[in-house]
Amino acid sequence: MRVIFEVMDDVLNKTVLFGYDRIGYAIRKKLWNDTETQVPMNDKVCVITGANSGLGKAASLHLARLGASVYLVCRNPESGEAARQEIMDLSGNTQVFLELVDMSEPQQIKAFAERFDPMENRLDILINNAGVLLNTRNENSEGIEKTFATNTLGYFLMTNWMLPYLQKSKAARIINVSSGGMYPAAVQLEDPQYLKRPYNGVNAYAESKRAEVILSEIWAHDLKENNIMVSAMHPGWADTRGVQNSLPTFHKITQTILRTPEQGADTIIWLAVNPHLTKQDSGKFWFDRKPRSIHRSRKTQHTNEQAQMLWDLCCECGHWHESCSNRTTPVA
Repeated sequence: MRVIFEVMDDVLNKTVLFGYDRIGYAIRKKLWNDTETQVPMNDKVCVITGANSGLGKAASLHLARLGASVYLVCRNPESGEAARQEIMDLSGNTQVFLELVDMSEPQQIKAFAERFDPMENRLDILINNAGVLLNTRNENSEGIEKTFATNTLGYFLMTNWMLPYLQKSKAARIINVSSGGMYPAAVQLEDPQYLKRPYNGVNAYAESKRAEVILSEIWAHDLKENNIMVSAMHPGWADTRGVQNSLPTFHKITQTILRTPEQGADTIIWLAVNPHLTKQDSGKFWFDRKPRSIHRSRKTQHTNEQAQMLWDLCCECGHWHESCSNRTTPVA
């Protein structure tokens, strides 16, 4: 029977419809060991961005139920506090904290990292989940296009600022939440902020999600001698507030087959708590608890030089000069 489901998984992985929706989830779930997501986490410290709704909230609740100390990094104080109260009520865990950070603003990310030190002396799990898909071009306070600022630069800065705390953990994990929407997109280096091109929100989102995966590969390579495992993943099609607000037509058509936020967050949680994962798994791209290819076309492939150019671009936009000067080795 397992062989049948393995074959079905391979077939579904070549498709989008019936692979990314709740049907694909239900089929692949037959292959899973659910004890791998039920590991006690009482001594773990977790930071999750975009934790007030959707995938981030679902992952936060699960980790809180396992006993972890969970820091919800949210932009909106009202929805953030409501999520914190709900997670505490449902989990019975009082170690749930709200941190207000706009992930499109580099200085707010830096300020959070600086004030995190008195709270905890280490960080075990960092989940970069916050993201935006905008219909019109917007800029942050520094004049950086917001999709790039949030989805790419935000991940870059949060991870690099939090590395000192991750390095104090015995076995830390970084999980970057990408999207299957990245598959048609190549890394964009000539005009990443749509200063010259007509703005297309879906394309900007896809390019930023491709960039997240490339950054994950860089971190995995650079941290291979450390105690930190780096993963990127995509959740399939999940019924989240972001999909409802940013893709209303898509949501209307697909809402009956979309995954729940809990189903979409399953692989995030599995990557965070599964005791059987090792450093040999670092740098992989996951979907439904299985490593997947990051390319479906030669047009999306990138070189080591392009990966370094992306890194340098993030350094420049994020005023992160020490990271640029310290990194001299290309992606393997």
